[in-house]
Amino acid sequence: MSESIINFLTSWNTSMFILSPISLGIGVFIFAFYKIKLASTKLLKDKYDFVSKREYGYLLSAHLAVAASVFFICNTYAADGLTHSFMWFWIRLFISLCIGVLYGYVALLMLKFYYPTQQAKRLKVYRYQPRINPKTGNTMKLLSEEEEDAYLDEGMQAEEDVFSVDYDVWIDVDTGDTHIEKYEGRLHAMECDRCGFQTLRLEKEEITQKASHYEEGELIKHYKCSYCKRIKRRTVKLSMQKSASDFKITEATKFVEDPLSEGPRVIMVKVDIHTTGSQVKKFEFQNLNEAQKFLKEFDLSKLEEDVSE
Repeated sequence: MSESIINFLTSWNTSMFILSPISLGIGVFIFAFYKIKLASTKLLKDKYDFVSKREYGYLLSAHLAVAASVFFICNTYAADGLTHSFMWFWIRLFISLCIGVLYGYVALLMLKFYYPTQQAKRLKVYRYQPRINPKTGNTMKLLSEEEEDAYLDEGMQAEEDVFSVDYDVWIDVDTGDTHIEKYEGRLHAMECDRCGFQTLRLEKEEITQKASHYEEGELIKHYKCSYCKRIKRRTVKLSMQKSASDFKITEATKFVEDPLSEGPRVIMVKVDIHTTGSQVKKFEFQNLNEAQKFLKEFDLSKLEEDVSE
């Protein structure tokens, strides 16, 4: 084996020994920073927003850094064998890559399937843990969907009616002080550029030109604000391979609730929607009427719609 190759292999091993602890340190730093950031967030609503919007990114970055560290450290195994056969360098490189990718893939699967359940439990604690009135120190009460309407203006109620935003109203029973928190709703709606509320929803779609095997089609989407009645249109190109939605609810499920019943009462309704694309959408409601109204509004094909200005 030539001296130049030996020098290269020596430098490579040295680099792997240096990069492995650096990558591991980066992963530990990201995870520690995330923990410190979460611990330093005092308000429960701020913790909820942090966990729901940013926690996944921190955890994924930390695991990717550890996966890189695993790859680097595996590239230092049996370094003495390199001086006898250069082929061992490529074999070890391939094995190290497989192990590093395997760790990253397992971490990704955990974040995709196990993490959401744990995250949902923590978010529920952050959202429904009783608030404390900063003025009096009294424990505040969370109002029901029916009770909170008296404390929401018409725009807020319109947002809740289309399930784009969900408001929680906490009240200090002794003083009457209220605290309103805004959460992302179960269905997606855009912010209206006239009234500023998230009440702009897709009303209908009109195909002006059908797509063919040789030419793209054209679709006009008609949006309407349920609060200020603003109408907006958007033109969308239809792909030649455009297919229909995998899943769509065509009929609302009927619920019956007898308020005079002395038996067990419904305290929560959970709806799990499974699509043919292996997606699962989970929703929770405080009463049967809210669940029935939601199913009437729900259309999976419009869940992620976006409107360009």
